[in-house]
Parts: sequence; structure tokens; C-alpha cells
Amino acid sequence: MSRSIPLKTPLDESGLWHKTPFTTPHSTAGTAERQLPVHTLLPVQGESAMPLGHTVTVTSGEMHEIFERLAPHLPPCLRKVKPRPSGYGLCFEFAPFTGREDEPTKPRALYDDPKLTYVPESDDPAEHQLRQTAGLIIDEVYDTAREEWKDAVYVADLKQVVKDAPDRWKTYEREMKALESAYTYLRTPEASHEWPSALSRLVDAQDRTMAAAIAFDERALDIAAAHRTHLYADLGHDAALGKAGYPEARDWHIVSAEDYGSGYFSAWSTSVPLQERVRRLVAEQDAHVSKVGRLSSMATS
Repeated sequence: MSRSIPLKTPLDESGLWHKTPFTTPHSTAGTAERQLPVHTLLPVQGESAMPLGHTVTVTSGEMHEIFERLAPHLPPCLRKVKPRPSGYGLCFEFAPFTGREDEPTKPRALYDDPKLTYVPESDDPAEHQLRQTAGLIIDEVYDTAREEWKDAVYVADLKQVVKDAPDRWKTYEREMKALESAYTYLRTPEASHEWPSALSRLVDAQDRTMAAAIAFDERALDIAAAHRTHLYADLGHDAALGKAGYPEARDWHIVSAEDYGSGYFSAWSTSVPLQERVRRLVAEQDAHVSKVGRLSSMATS
């Protein structure tokens, strides 16, 4: 995964900052060197001693110096820094997170590094600016790493709770299809010749469907709880389940975790567990069958 920081800076073929002094396009005439910018524009964002909206201009040499100073403090999971396709800004690429590592945090040594500690602007304006810019960059590196790590934790938590939810959902779909078939059959002329048996099959189908709905809700509650834990994650529910290996989960009926603990749902409630949906359907079917029986009795009396 990668995330961009609004910079424009030259990089070497390794995808990381230059280990040797930068050169301008004019210093290597006759070669096929890529045209690299000499300056970097860094808009100030987030927490900083600089005012928001301020733009910092950094030369390629300064950018090299910044990364040389930051190198001991960069996260081990950082694999590559590369330019965005637009040519403006940087993307940070990290080794895939499992979601079970410690949260990426800036090392304490960063704050004690004599090459990065605060220097008043009045003492040395250039050094002050360089160190402030280095702080902006490493903040963005770790912010990006944390966001990707949080997504990985979300996915790992889902993998842990999904378990046999796919099989339970398939069972529910199968039983619901059988229930619909049993109910539809009651409307056919053939059903009148075996009415008690047809009704018995309907009741059996209702019971099996309800049992399947209850079983799926057990897993859905755990999944919904994971969604609630990661409420502010960048990943949406379907995307997170897809990354966990369950792209079919987009078709699963999962409501908010709070809804599974509710003992009462109004007739207007639409965010209801699967069990409540089946209960409503069964109630509608039973009411219809009772009405048909009552009207049939009146017609034959």
C-alpha cells in the first residue's frame, strides 16, 4: 500500500533518497538521465511549529541531507519512497502489515538526536528551516504507516471472527429458498388436495429458516462488533471483509452491533438482525394462511 505526501523531489533508481550528492540535468550532458527538479515544495499540514498553509521550498541537496539525518529513525517497514505518477509528491511504500505488530511510533531517540533537535530561527535560519522540514516529513511517514497498520489490524480482527460465517450464510440462503418454494406452492391448485401436508412442510421450512438465521446472526454479531471497534478506519466494511478474504460478504445481512442486543423492534425499524427479518416474514405468512382458512370456511358454510 502507499500514500502520498505533497512533495516534489528527485529519487534514485532504488526508490529511496539519493545516497550520493544530487546532480542537475546539466551536469551529465549526453546521458539519458531523467530530468529531475532542483526544488521541493512542501505545504505545511497537521501539527507543526509553522503556520498552516505555509509552503516550504526545499532544494534537492537539502532533501538529501534531511533523509540522511532521518535514516536512523525511519520505520523498519518502510520499503520505498517514490514519486507519484503525476510527478508531484511522494508515495511511501511499506512492507505488508499483519495487524499483529506493535503500532508504528516514532522512536524516542528521534527527539534526542542532536542533528534534529530544535534550533531557534534567530540562531541559524537555514538550520532551523531544515530541521522543521525534517519534522514534517517524518511525521507524515509515521502517520502514513499508522493508517496502513490500523487497516491491517481491522482486517486481522475480521479474519479472527468470521470463522464459518460463509457456510452459515449459504445454509440460510438454502433454507430461505426452500421456504419461499413451500409458501409459493400453497397458491397452486395441487396444494388444495394435500392442504395439511403442504402446511406442515411450510412450518418445517419456517423453523429451519429461523434456525439458520439465528446461527448466522451469531457470527454477524461478532463481525459487527469488529466494525464498531474500527468505526473510523479508512476501509469500509465491504472493503475490509474483502481484504480479509471474504469478498462475498457484501451480500451478507449484517447490521450494527447494537441492533443485535435489542429485544424490541418497531414495525418501522429497517436495521434488524436476520432473525427478526425471518420472524416478520413468518408472521406475514401465518397471517395470510389464517385468513385463507377463515375465508375458505366462510365460503363452504
